[in-house]
Amino acid sequence: QLQLVESGGGLVQPGGSLRLSCAASGVSMAFYVIGWFRQAPGKEREGVSYISLSGSSTNYADAVKGRFTISRDDTKNTAYLQMTSLKPEDTAVYYCAAKQFGLRDWRDDDEYNNWGPGTQVTVSS
Repeated sequence: QLQLVESGGGLVQPGGSLRLSCAASGVSMAFYVIGWFRQAPGKEREGVSYISLSGSSTNYADAVKGRFTISRDDTKNTAYLQMTSLKPEDTAVYYCAAKQFGLRDWRDDDEYNNWGPGTQVTVSS
């Protein structure tokens, strides 16, 4: 059973950067596609980014394109979300999620069956 744990969240000023990590354990992450989601207070959880098994295909929500970069290192069983030019509206709990082999709609959180507990990101001056 794949287990996921996020880390790297915290408080950062607008314009700053953070790198989130999603560490997998239990089985190899290499057989799982990875998604990053976020949920702000009072809002629904939304898809932020996705990376394919090989890492050759990535997707981003329009709100984060050009600012966030998703990556994976299967030798370390870890996925990452590099976040730059952070804005107050990026404040949320960030979750990584995984699905074995593939999925149809990376933005659909029902597609994923492995989730981490989340890490808080707060962007504020």
